[in-house]
Amino acid sequence: MPLRRLTKQEIVSAVTKSPRTTNFRHLLPVSKILRAKLDGLNIETFSKKTAPVKDRIKYWNIVPGDQIRLLGDRKKTLQEVTAINKFRNRVYVRGTGQGAKGEKPRDKNYHYSRCQLFLGEHELPLKEGETERQVVPVFAQRLGTSSPVWNPYLRQWQWKRFAAKTTPIIPNRRSERLPIPWPKKEPITHADATPYDTPKEEVMKLTYKPPPFASTLLGLQPRIPTESEYLRALYNASHRPFFAGSQPPVEQFLVKELSNPHSRAKKMKRWQETRRTKRALLNEYIDQELKELNGRTRGEARAEAAFRWRKTLEEDKQALRKLRWVKRGGEEKLEKKIHRRTRKEEKQRQRLASLVLRPEPNQFIPKELSA
Repeated sequence: MPLRRLTKQEIVSAVTKSPRTTNFRHLLPVSKILRAKLDGLNIETFSKKTAPVKDRIKYWNIVPGDQIRLLGDRKKTLQEVTAINKFRNRVYVRGTGQGAKGEKPRDKNYHYSRCQLFLGEHELPLKEGETERQVVPVFAQRLGTSSPVWNPYLRQWQWKRFAAKTTPIIPNRRSERLPIPWPKKEPITHADATPYDTPKEEVMKLTYKPPPFASTLLGLQPRIPTESEYLRALYNASHRPFFAGSQPPVEQFLVKELSNPHSRAKKMKRWQETRRTKRALLNEYIDQELKELNGRTRGEARAEAAFRWRKTLEEDKQALRKLRWVKRGGEEKLEKKIHRRTRKEEKQRQRLASLVLRPEPNQFIPKELSA
């Protein structure tokens, strides 16, 4: 069993334009609970249909970017694959559907078994009575693959595909396996500059100047402003604060907020502060117990102080855990659970109260009830 079950989002977004195979989660079964969730969806471009698990294709050799033809197409039109749906074994081709008036034609999908990969155009040998060689398009009638290998760098499964049988048959390459290269990703092309684009000189222009503070600690350093002073300088353009000179307040006053809170030094500092706080609390309990011994020895008083200290730490830990649980929404979930349980018990009680037995043979009815 997989560590994570199939989700609704994976089926909703099953149509992909990526030729990569990163996992085989499309082979997982659709549970009854997930099927009920899919029945409640109302999305125009979504289909809740899925092929049976035994019929789904594990290794896809037809991917977006390939050129194919469809079996049963009398025109034998060469079409481009734009997307695939691994849960339905469907292949989407570019712009063959009928779109609405004024809109682009929609991509139409076909079953995987109807698609034949285009291998290119090949010259056939001359036949009797022919003077010129014919150049015909060749398609793969039967496909073969090599053993899949996991590529840890690209994090995807890779294999080689080849045509074990072609149509029409190439006589001089009848016994050979024709390798079929995978489609290459088109390079990203950038549009030419227009009058609406920002010139490079404006982009490279220096528009920020730091406040005139001393870069060393030898000179007089300004004091850190209070929160009200900082906000007044931030939202009042006419106000010239004492701490920023001719420049508005900038990120030099946000060192604590902009620094990484997960650094090793910050973690060590927080751990040391927590340890000092716990130690100070223990010393406070010990001093309270030593002031009033009441016939106890100093060792017994210290032991009771340590017991109170450990109990306080445990209570604080439980309170913090409960606070985090409340922030995660645990209290609301618990109320919903109690409400559902109460409603379920009430419905069961009503069904038992309205239960009526049909008159059947071999039933005994007490006299006090039949009278």
